[in-house]
Amino acid sequence: MTSRRSDLAQGFAPLRRSAERGFTSLRRSAEHGFTSLRRAAEHGFTLVELMIVITIVALMSAAVVLAMPDPRGRLVDEAERFAARAKAARDAAVVESHSINLSVSAQGYRFEARRAGRWVPLSDKPFRPEEWTDGTVAVAAGGRSRVTFDSTGLASQRMEVTLLREGVRSIVVIDTDGTVRIDG
Repeated sequence: MTSRRSDLAQGFAPLRRSAERGFTSLRRSAEHGFTSLRRAAEHGFTLVELMIVITIVALMSAAVVLAMPDPRGRLVDEAERFAARAKAARDAAVVESHSINLSVSAQGYRFEARRAGRWVPLSDKPFRPEEWTDGTVAVAAGGRSRVTFDSTGLASQRMEVTLLREGVRSIVVIDTDGTVRIDG
């Protein structure tokens, strides 16, 4: 009984079951390198350990933010999309055997088809009116903001559309022979 009291005084709980039934002793002693359960519960993280964890989390967060792509996409992607739609307008003018007009403004661009002697706005894909993404500025060289593809695929005039965003520049050129290319 005295050993049980000394165990309780040191902070050890008495055994409920014996080692004969498959449970090992929960008693720990300083002789074997263990401290009492009450002393182990008092330990926590040091300030240095917490600061290291916070620094690691901050560095990982910064890496993720820097690796995320721009939600607007790259300017060259927008230029390629515009050029592809201009090529589609040229091809549609040849296939459908009627003129298609491409108008470019500071807000975006749109397509119109010549039907029954008048220009009719197109709204079918891929000729829906399209707005430039936020931050993109479009400038048509020489003030020419309209080009018409005739039924042979030729363009009414040469047109250069310069797209600018955050110091990056991309130029889409539509030549009089109907070719569409991206410079820069």
